[in-house]
Amino acid sequence: MGPAGRLDDVSSSGSSTGAPAGASYPGERLGLPAEGPGAVAGWGRRLLALAVDWVACLLVAGLFAGTAVWTGQGLVQWAPMTVFLLEATVLTTLAGGSFGQLVCRIAVVRLDRSPVNLLQSLLRTFLICLVIPPLVFDPDQRGLHDLAVRTVTLRR
Repeated sequence: MGPAGRLDDVSSSGSSTGAPAGASYPGERLGLPAEGPGAVAGWGRRLLALAVDWVACLLVAGLFAGTAVWTGQGLVQWAPMTVFLLEATVLTTLAGGSFGQLVCRIAVVRLDRSPVNLLQSLLRTFLICLVIPPLVFDPDQRGLHDLAVRTVTLRR
């Protein structure tokens, strides 16, 4: 925790993994608790949230684009991804997480606890759509998409 109870981005020092000596759980070096609300959300919860988001986006895209969404022919195959980009961007800005994250009790917060604005949310979601950025992460389980906009994904 930094001054005035804010979370501060911590650069690596200590061990070869980038975590300070003695960091035993994700988020410890950011001053987060090990368990419960406010702790870094685990991978299982995050994957479940992504699956919920994807199914919801497929259903919404199917309502607008028809059955071509399911067969993946033509430009309509991008409809679910477009719905996801819009849905996750807007809901992360307004509610602190995508539909799936809200269902799975996950919050996306900035390290300084200021709200995630629309541009930050759009960049973060776009990087998720590229797939690779979430797969490259630091010891605090913050992917490149989180590092780019200084966010962390927490349990609610």
